[in-house]
Amino acid sequence: APEQPGAPAAIAGQSGGCGVAGGRMTDTRRRVKVYTLNEDRQWDDRGTGHVSSCYVERLKGMSLLVRAESDGSLLLESKINPNTAYQKQQDTLIVWSEAENYDLALSFQEKAGCDEIWEKICQVQGKDPSVDITQDLVDESEEERFDDMSSPGLELPSCELSRLEEIAELVASSLPSPLRREKLALALENEGYIKKLLEIFHVCEDLENIEGLHHLYEIIKGIFLLNRTALFEVMFSEECIMDVIGCLEYDPSLSQSRKHREFLTKTAKFKEVIPISDPELKQKIHQTYRVQYIQDMVLPTPSVFEENMLSTLHSFIFFNKVEIVGMLQEDEKFLTDLFAQLTDEATDEEKRQELVNFLKEFCAFSQTLQPQNRDAFFKTLSNMGILPALEVILGMDDAQVRSAATDIFSYLVEYNPSMVREFVMQEAQQNDDDILLINLIIEHMICDTDPELGGAVLLMGLLRTLVDPENMLATANKTEKTEFLGFFYKHCMHVLTAPLLANTTEDKPSKDDFQTAQLLALILELLTFCVEHHTYHIKNYIINKDILRRVLVLMASKHAFLALCALRFKRKIIGLKDEFYNRYIMKSFLFEPVVKAFLNNGSRYNLMNSAIIEMFEFIRVEDIKSLTAHVIENYWKALEDVDYVQTFKGLKLRFEQQRERQDNPKLDSMRSILRNHRYRRDARTLEDEEEMWFNTDEDDMEDGEAVVPPSDKPKNDEDIMDPISKFMERKKLKESEEKEVLLKTNLSGRQSPSFKLSFSSGTKSNLTSQSSASNLPGSPGSPGSPGSPGSPGSVSKSTSQMAAITTK
Repeated sequence: APEQPGAPAAIAGQSGGCGVAGGRMTDTRRRVKVYTLNEDRQWDDRGTGHVSSCYVERLKGMSLLVRAESDGSLLLESKINPNTAYQKQQDTLIVWSEAENYDLALSFQEKAGCDEIWEKICQVQGKDPSVDITQDLVDESEEERFDDMSSPGLELPSCELSRLEEIAELVASSLPSPLRREKLALALENEGYIKKLLEIFHVCEDLENIEGLHHLYEIIKGIFLLNRTALFEVMFSEECIMDVIGCLEYDPSLSQSRKHREFLTKTAKFKEVIPISDPELKQKIHQTYRVQYIQDMVLPTPSVFEENMLSTLHSFIFFNKVEIVGMLQEDEKFLTDLFAQLTDEATDEEKRQELVNFLKEFCAFSQTLQPQNRDAFFKTLSNMGILPALEVILGMDDAQVRSAATDIFSYLVEYNPSMVREFVMQEAQQNDDDILLINLIIEHMICDTDPELGGAVLLMGLLRTLVDPENMLATANKTEKTEFLGFFYKHCMHVLTAPLLANTTEDKPSKDDFQTAQLLALILELLTFCVEHHTYHIKNYIINKDILRRVLVLMASKHAFLALCALRFKRKIIGLKDEFYNRYIMKSFLFEPVVKAFLNNGSRYNLMNSAIIEMFEFIRVEDIKSLTAHVIENYWKALEDVDYVQTFKGLKLRFEQQRERQDNPKLDSMRSILRNHRYRRDARTLEDEEEMWFNTDEDDMEDGEAVVPPSDKPKNDEDIMDPISKFMERKKLKESEEKEVLLKTNLSGRQSPSFKLSFSSGTKSNLTSQSSASNLPGSPGSPGSPGSPGSPGSVSKSTSQMAAITTK
């Protein structure tokens, strides 16, 4: 039975499934790309799949479904709403709005598929498939609707010079009403009105009729705001487009007309760097350039209310670019000729410059392609030899050509860094280091003449991408990380660090101007990234070349940002807690420039002050013993008066605790034993402790203190120090040190003549009494979880608090 327009059940029942294609996912007629319009009014590619139409129970209506061709996932599920305005554009596009700010487009591979789906939409909405738009864009008021129904068609005034003002007023009055806009567009299409208007434009120009030209400007601008593809196709045709641009030269708000046509015909020259044999492709390129020019330069900047009215113009340009890239990519002879001339030594420099600029624009156009098509595009360029060609171009003297080549290189690195890495490793086997592609990039970065180093920042980002292990591949046979980093440190790192080494031969930077400082900051940023991600490659390089000492010379720079970059580099190294680095730092006394910068900074509370204190605080908190000892032994005199933070006093305390343990290892062992909750003291030990208690001067002690003899440890204590206890001692060493505080006076506040007390305690000054302490978490009566710092069972915080008493 034939389908009835607007009857979903009949349509759904036709195939018992989705759409005419009957689920044939390989049908190229139904192959589509799904696009959505983003906030910048640019189309975003959402993927490629196959479209079908069927009744969806959940949505209670006929719907368009698009399933991805890669995995069958649902890219789009959109109910065909009876009131939604669908537009068909350029024979292979269907565009509509799902919500106020959510526009969708389906781009069909074949016109036949677009026509099939368009018929389905028209059937649901009860429309004739010959129309290009199914609905008015928004509802009118009842009064307007009544008026419009009473006058079904819009009658245009006859196209005469004397009636231009009347036509301009009609166009202006129709724009606020979507229904009238629709009727005006249909009238303009049906009567061939645009061509008649352009004939009058020639008459006005010949007569120098400025008033008439101003009216024509308003009319043509209004036609643009109708947002109709059918009208654009007439206006942008080869015979009409220059006249349309001519009309837009006569803006009434300007005292003098613009010379857009003169620019397009005389200044802007179309150069076929490689002859294009396809006339359709050539015409499409001309059209796209001119329409882009109209959008960017000719049309006035649209107001907030007019912006959506030009969405069809955006779409027209976007899909034209997609088409151009596709047609060029399919022309194998064109691409072969392009790369042959690029790499041919006989090609003159001017010709090569044109070829490079074309290739750059070609790559920029490719960004409109969907991901799998973009993959194929760059694979084609790679096979054609784009990287060797770029190497030749980057070695040229022309700055503009090099800049264009850099842009092309950035497209390649962002698309596939592994492809670039593989190429540079292969060329290293045949070429000297000086002409390697990566070294050319580094040299351009170093020699950037821009005062703000805009190009250098871009190139540094590309280098960072290339040396980032996160995007390197690992296979069963080889690891890209190992191979490439080995290559980079052997062939390229010396080029990157050359400016740094050249500028740090003395105690302060030999050149300290702003541009040099910016460049060195960029290099340090990349080196800091390498320290974090490259492990032994960068470690060997830093230690063998004494890089850190040279970097710390920059702490004396007058530019704070550069001094901070140098400090950040050292902080990253210390953060690794690697003893190889630590020994190198101590051997070369590499804290000296940092301490000197700290003292020179004086009492200023700024980023430099905070960053240096944070570095020392990290050493204290992480208890890096070797660096703690080195700092205190060599720089304590310079730092001891800093009392607005406790960092340096805390470091001194760490150092003294460390030395105390070295001097008296048995005492340290005893502490560990007493902290072990599972150790049970025998009767003999208790007797010794009681005797010590009664022999102690009451004045020197307060309630709650437990006393341990310093050296009279019973023999059976050593027997208890079995391997397990030693292991536990090591395990708890860090947490015990966190809680030990050195007090220089006795607890009552009087000077102690002969004792130094070291308390194992969680607090710095308070000691609780035995009665209150016994109820605290972590006391022997409430064992907690052993081994986690700060947890209730980690260290006895109360009755286990003990004063280790040693004579000075």
